[in-house]
Amino acid sequence: MEMNTREVETEFNNLMYRFSPVFKSNASFQTSVNYVKGLLSTTTRKNGWQLSEYLGETTPYTIQQFLYRGRFSSDKLRDVLRNYIGEILGEEDGVMVVDETGFLKQGKKSCGVKRQYSGTAGRIENCQIGVFLTYSSNKGHSPIDRRLYIPEEWASDATRRKEAGIPEDLTFQTKPQMALEMIQEATAAGFPYTWVTGDCVYGDYSNIRQWLEKEQKCYVMSVSGKAYIWQGFEQKSVSSILNKLPDEGWFEGSCGDGSKGARLYDWQTVKVNHPPMEGWHRTLLVRRSKTNPDELRAYICFAPLETAIQKFIEVAGTRWTVETCFKESKSEVGLAEYEVRSFEGWYKHITLALIAIAILTALSSLSYDAKRIQEHKPASCSLEDFKKKRNLPA
Repeated sequence: MEMNTREVETEFNNLMYRFSPVFKSNASFQTSVNYVKGLLSTTTRKNGWQLSEYLGETTPYTIQQFLYRGRFSSDKLRDVLRNYIGEILGEEDGVMVVDETGFLKQGKKSCGVKRQYSGTAGRIENCQIGVFLTYSSNKGHSPIDRRLYIPEEWASDATRRKEAGIPEDLTFQTKPQMALEMIQEATAAGFPYTWVTGDCVYGDYSNIRQWLEKEQKCYVMSVSGKAYIWQGFEQKSVSSILNKLPDEGWFEGSCGDGSKGARLYDWQTVKVNHPPMEGWHRTLLVRRSKTNPDELRAYICFAPLETAIQKFIEVAGTRWTVETCFKESKSEVGLAEYEVRSFEGWYKHITLALIAIAILTALSSLSYDAKRIQEHKPASCSLEDFKKKRNLPA
């Protein structure tokens, strides 16, 4: 069912109205509405000057001050956003995905910036790193939380902290620790999910897996060869297990559809010790490339005993939805096109950008059936084409 312009405007206004209690004044709230409209606009870049021009402002002062000194909580905005995504896309069998993305920056003043590895660039670059929690269900996928990674040299430098406005009570956290905190907060807020997945940066951090098991939440977490698991009375590295896999026991399975059809791999399961709770089990799931048999990836899985192996494979494939979220957010709503350097400025822009991508995702979910939602190809077309593919008025 295609939505008309009036229906789209109504849904947008209804969503933005939810955020109004977060703001101290109506003027500040209206600026937030205009900011999100600017992020959803066709302007080529979503920086202060171009957003201001689109909104009819003669200078970027209003937009800049809104981000620099606006008296509103980005975390409260996040809470409303997370609740909205839960209502629109929520399913009990939903999957939360943890991952990070880089924001390339020049200079040394942007909060948390340093030369570090960026998956976005595929190399070490001067950048900031954001850790994100996204959500995926049969109705669509969208980010629900974010954290700015503050390296140790920043966390221990009082001068840089003060200049960037880093809160006094903030202590150094690793990226996996940030991810676990976001998962815990979403769980405490009653967010609807059953599964968690992520790559080996997060899968190797056993605290995430241990906490999820304690909460009886299922997971399919990628692990590196350096991770250790128990088999019987022996603790073995994942790499040693992969080196001794038998030739027999492989089976073909699809972990979802890609741009060229089903993503087919060969799979094998390896027995590992079960957790000390009745009715649940762990499994080591191994994925092998069909074109390069030496290319292996391992996942530690945890779920009720009756869970089918195909379900583990499907959840493992869900991790790719976070890449879609990053591509859409960066190419369509200016996630990376901010010009703020402060801690709070980063959180405010990023959260408003996540609101913008959430409204597009929600409108798509309300417009299309579940199958058609996932057919769009993000970051491969203009914003006008992007909206048309989601049945949104251009």
